[in-house]
Amino acid sequence: MFRNSSQGYGWVSVGLHWLMAILFVGQIGLGYATQAVTDPALQFDLYQWHKSTGFLLLALALLRLTWRLSERQPDDAPSSRSLQRSAKLVHLGLFVALFAVPLTGWAVASTSVLDIPSYVFNLVVIPPLPLTPSDAAEAFWSTLHATLAYGAAALIASHAGAALWHQFIRRDGLLRRMWFRSA
Repeated sequence: MFRNSSQGYGWVSVGLHWLMAILFVGQIGLGYATQAVTDPALQFDLYQWHKSTGFLLLALALLRLTWRLSERQPDDAPSSRSLQRSAKLVHLGLFVALFAVPLTGWAVASTSVLDIPSYVFNLVVIPPLPLTPSDAAEAFWSTLHATLAYGAAALIASHAGAALWHQFIRRDGLLRRMWFRSA
């Protein structure tokens, strides 16, 4: 099933969800690694990979948002209003994070006084945002970027925990809606 239905998500939604989930979680680890390594050459490479993957995630977020707005969404799972509201808030928070975290990362690169170009997978240079480079600006955007990333990690953990709770405690089949399936 290519498209979403009232019972579940289609292959495009499922594929984008899992691809972005893997990339986003990997980005958190990669971002941490950029700070943990001491070899300057390795650190530079890790930063370039982190920036490249961030730009990829930003492009995928635009695609995913466009797809979500153009597709029907499956019916809400039968549950209390407070659970449905919580789920909607977490999903909204995750969508905001999909844009806010890469954009603040781009702002970090744009305000760095080192003026190192952002080469996306060594294929194309992404120009900086129209922000003034300074140590103070870079520190501000770095702190905001890290805070948002760790906040997103908490939302991801909450989201995954809720999916597992539905699967193994409630046993309501909700997790199957976000899995590849045939028509």
